Amino acid sequence: MKSIIIKRLYLNKNQNYAFKFLKGMVDDRQDIERCIKLFVLAIAGLFFFTSCGSGRNAIYFDEPTNVVFGKNSTDLEPVIQLNDLLSIVVSSVNPDAADLFNPSRNGTEQSSTNSGNTTRASGYLVDQDGFINFPILGKIEVAGRTKKEVRDEITNQLVEQKLLLEPIVDIRYLNYKVSILGEVKNPSVLNVPSEKISLLEALGMAGDITIYGRRDNVTLIREEDGVKRIRKIDLTTNEIFSSPYYYLQSNDIVYVQPNKAKVSSSTGTKEWIPVILSAISLAIIIAINVK
Repeated sequence: MKSIIIKRLYLNKNQNYAFKFLKGMVDDRQDIERCIKLFVLAIAGLFFFTSCGSGRNAIYFDEPTNVVFGKNSTDLEPVIQLNDLLSIVVSSVNPDAADLFNPSRNGTEQSSTNSGNTTRASGYLVDQDGFINFPILGKIEVAGRTKKEVRDEITNQLVEQKLLLEPIVDIRYLNYKVSILGEVKNPSVLNVPSEKISLLEALGMAGDITIYGRRDNVTLIREEDGVKRIRKIDLTTNEIFSSPYYYLQSNDIVYVQPNKAKVSSSTGTKEWIPVILSAISLAIIIAINVK
């Protein structure tokens, strides 16, 4: 009788140990699965926040509408810069006398190739001192002045020196161009025959800002008074419409910065995510099959 009692106690004791061992295994597996689930959620959250930008920053002019902005005419005509190539055509009631002042005879030539076709444009190149060498009139300072100011000066000198009767002077840019770089669909250098283009038009011609571009921090590089200056423009507000930088000038450079999502993807943040997810899947399989 005593031996039977001892055996039962021994069995009960072993069963308790086995029960505790099995319970511990179940608890451990539940803890593992719980940790794995939390880890998966954390990785998914990290992936979401690193891959998604703010929808608000992808919208232009996110401000109340029905706003009227005044036009500042002084901002419409750019000033002439160093290295600009100008076409200056002079006409008069006496065509033969006017030919002396036309760039086809007296200017410099510049060749350019576009789609396999070679074209030649004659014009006056603004030198590093800001002057052009105009026939008979000599050196004329043009840098920092508008076309209208230069046109009036040439016309007045021709009349005052009695070189032409009723002269008409037409001035145009031959190398009016702007550069659009960064997070746009088609980064390019745009030639502007009309000599007038707004920032929004230039971005449109470059295919618009991509979803990865920062519309709240567009960089404009412009040369003013011989010094390159950097301006920041926020296209998510209406400030551009009253800005002196709404219209671009020749040789302006526009750079669209990438947002955090593009920077993260390009620096390899996402490269290790598939590896981690594979390791987690393997850990889940092992945890489920543990006995």
